[in-house]
Amino acid sequence: NFRVSVGQFKRAFDIFELSSSTDLSIIERDARVEGISACSGVSGVCSYSRLTQKLKYSERDQGIKIDGSLGRLSYQATLTNGTGINVYDENDAKSYSGRLTFAASDKIGFSGQLGVHDYLIESTASTGRGIAWGADIELGTWRDGAHIQASVVGGDNWKSLDTNHTEATFLTTQIVASYYSERASRLAGIEPLLRLSFGDPDTAVGKNAGTVVTPGLMFYLQGKSKIGANLDIYSPQKGDTAFSFKVQTYLYF
Repeated sequence: NFRVSVGQFKRAFDIFELSSSTDLSIIERDARVEGISACSGVSGVCSYSRLTQKLKYSERDQGIKIDGSLGRLSYQATLTNGTGINVYDENDAKSYSGRLTFAASDKIGFSGQLGVHDYLIESTASTGRGIAWGADIELGTWRDGAHIQASVVGGDNWKSLDTNHTEATFLTTQIVASYYSERASRLAGIEPLLRLSFGDPDTAVGKNAGTVVTPGLMFYLQGKSKIGANLDIYSPQKGDTAFSFKVQTYLYF
């Protein structure tokens, strides 16, 4: 099959961003912790989704999207403004993303992705381009026993430029593992989870990376309606460990 879409949609890049919040058991993709703003270029914590989102390799944008499948292969590609949703384009350039997935079975998938993001260098009124690559694996599926998503992404941190307007190089990786256990009671199911996330905004600089550990528990009421809790534990290579406890409900009618 083959499909073309025009409008606002998620860029064809990151497995965690492309996964719907109605399915994810992590409450905040970027594991934000109030008061933390030390991650080079992107501020906040140095986590996987903080880097991919703030560098605009993932998240929503405006433009054209194509997607489809051919046997065990599925693909998607996006051509977008690069500035995000409900924001005017700031230059004449465009951003590109592409993602290819191979389904080894119904519950095992391997993917690779490439993104090119255009950005405005205000001091010279010129356009720069950051490039990011990534690969991920998914084992299992939602609300059916064990489920694992793991990804690694690297590329240009265009929000951290040197005096020659050369981008820093970032590297980040994340794994989220959960286990859904069905219940024959008022609770439809219980799902404990664990996230491990590492983010380095500039691989040429020492002791500026950070690690997030998130234990959590989700209670499913009916369908996708659920209530859950996450404890985000952020440990920077330089500085003190910080915590953020989150509780959130998801109600669907």
